[in-house]
Amino acid sequence: MVEIELDGQKVEVAEGSMVMHAAEKAGTYIPHFCYHKKLSIAANCRMCLVDVEKAPKPVPACATPVTQGMIVRTTSEKAIKAQKSVMEFLLINHPLDCPICDQGGECQLQDLAVGYGGSASRYEEEKRVVFHKDVGPLISMEEMSRCIHCTRCVRFGQEIAGVMELGMIHRGEHSEITTVSGSTVDSELSGNMIDICPVGALTSKPFRYSARTWELSRRKSISPHDSTGANLIVQVKNHKVMRVVPFENEEVNECWIADRDRFSYEALNSAERLTQPMLKQGGVWKEVNWQTALEYVANGLQDIKKKHGATSIGALVSPHSTLEELHLAAELVRGLGSDNIDHRLRHAEFPPFAGVRWLGTSIASLSKLQRVLVVGSNLRKDHPLFAQRIRQATRQGCVVSAINALQHDWAMPVAHTLLQPAAGWVQTLAQVAAVIAEAKGVPPPEGASASFDVTAQAIAQSLLGGERKAVLLGNAAAHHAQASRLLALAHWIGAQTGASVGYLTEAANTVGAQFVRAQPLQSGKNATQMLAGGLKAVLLLNTEPVFDSAAGAKAIAALDAADMVVTMSPFKANMEFSDVLLPIAPFTETSGSFVNAEGRLQSFHAVVRPLGETRPAWKVLRVLANMLELPGFEFESSQEVLMLATKTPVGQEPVIATSALSNQPAHAGEAVSAAGEPVVASSYQLDGLVRRAPALQRTADARCAREGGVA
Repeated sequence: MVEIELDGQKVEVAEGSMVMHAAEKAGTYIPHFCYHKKLSIAANCRMCLVDVEKAPKPVPACATPVTQGMIVRTTSEKAIKAQKSVMEFLLINHPLDCPICDQGGECQLQDLAVGYGGSASRYEEEKRVVFHKDVGPLISMEEMSRCIHCTRCVRFGQEIAGVMELGMIHRGEHSEITTVSGSTVDSELSGNMIDICPVGALTSKPFRYSARTWELSRRKSISPHDSTGANLIVQVKNHKVMRVVPFENEEVNECWIADRDRFSYEALNSAERLTQPMLKQGGVWKEVNWQTALEYVANGLQDIKKKHGATSIGALVSPHSTLEELHLAAELVRGLGSDNIDHRLRHAEFPPFAGVRWLGTSIASLSKLQRVLVVGSNLRKDHPLFAQRIRQATRQGCVVSAINALQHDWAMPVAHTLLQPAAGWVQTLAQVAAVIAEAKGVPPPEGASASFDVTAQAIAQSLLGGERKAVLLGNAAAHHAQASRLLALAHWIGAQTGASVGYLTEAANTVGAQFVRAQPLQSGKNATQMLAGGLKAVLLLNTEPVFDSAAGAKAIAALDAADMVVTMSPFKANMEFSDVLLPIAPFTETSGSFVNAEGRLQSFHAVVRPLGETRPAWKVLRVLANMLELPGFEFESSQEVLMLATKTPVGQEPVIATSALSNQPAHAGEAVSAAGEPVVASSYQLDGLVRRAPALQRTADARCAREGGVA
């Protein structure tokens, strides 16, 4: 440790730290633009000039290493004069368009100009003009004359997103930021460039000119998409979601969010929103009140139960639903006497329940891995924030290996890639296990091959080295027809190499859905069996089987044959085969909880009031259960439901017990579909929200998926 004196205060920081780091530790603010705690140091803007004793001139705090006994003054006359001089240079070419700038009110340049800018400019020449660029549907670069060349966006692309899509060309006053690897910015994390831009050069294209920052209310929430559980700030005006930005949580999403977390809010205000209960009568949809719709459903379920038995009733639920909704859906179906409920809509194998499948380690630990093997995942697109953490690990020497059916660009160094059709993954993983067994002198797992592929040998050798290691099974591995066998082999490899073993998990609440047993426990039908036909009544919670299940378009015939199909959705979905549509609240209009991949339970509140006659799904399920006279549905809030679902005693904080999380292999289940390529949703087809977000659907990734690509 090194001790310095900063504005008369003694501060201890690690050797090699910069003066800026010491100031952060001491709680002293030094004005800056180019410095960002998550990015490399560029020392471009010079706004952070400070006075260091015995230094002939002011030095940049972000790029000056601390030395023992150093004396630093951040507010001396020398420092302030230097900072004001830099500000004068920065404002020479900056346009005076604050009144129309989207960054107005949250602009670092605007804030610092108040303290360090002059009251008048000495510069009388014409200001420079930089032509705008069209870089895609998400980021607006219409006013690049505002750019101060801090290069935060450039460094973000290189270091965090892994792709240098923006760069600085030319020199002097002709310098400008532009695309360097293509005509558009296509990273799945690109929206973070908007957040870190300290001026109004990069702004949100969907949000552009729709509100001013001081008009917006800010409310915390949790992302309903992938299993990161990214923390969000939802910004609201007149009971309408206007913008979504990250809420910093170092343990989960740091200060970043994926583009689908940021821009999917557009769907919340789309014309496809369902705002009134609807019944299909004589093939025609009619709007009705809640009482009529729920009585129709309750009477229909009772009649079908009497005529065909409780086992003719089933529910397909989305793992993007809240823990409370999934718990009540499971309780309602079981209260009727059926065990037909499932959230595993894209799975091909359905083994007996043997534990809640999870990441097997903490999210934060992914940044510190030294060895990692990823099986069956397009890591970068399926889990952008997990990929970002592993990308940071590779910068510290982590060796990444992959077993996949297709070659994916993960925007990070991948040392070993073994390409194999999904049907061969078990054999491939067994080869890796066999090499490890030979190296350690232990019996190989059953069925392991004696012949070794060169790449399999390299993967095995990498896992035998290092200390912090993980074997991660992706969405395709979880949906595989031999998923249990893949898990058993991964578990064996983990046990022999000291690696953690876990699933990246597909959805915001995949772990929570398992925890509340939103899947058959005894002899109930699984998702594939229910979608094959035979049910007389089907409840669809927040899901569209045509897009969300392995059955795809084949689900239409099976659901059309049922006597009654009830869709509970925020959108006008499943209209071709449903008989009832019940408008339920999306995550912004209800309170609830999600459990992310590491088993972290995160609760949130509604940020806007429900649209039209929309109601939170937990309330709809409670009232429906009361109409069916089912016991155990006496509660007044989602918090009470959460306490019941987690079996939390009064006065304690609900958590997911670590004892409930287990990746121990179970007996293999029967594969109910052919062993082909597993069904995996592309990045912007994952759930109903992203599918209905116009800006996301205009991205290169969405276009590639529609055209049959691998994005």
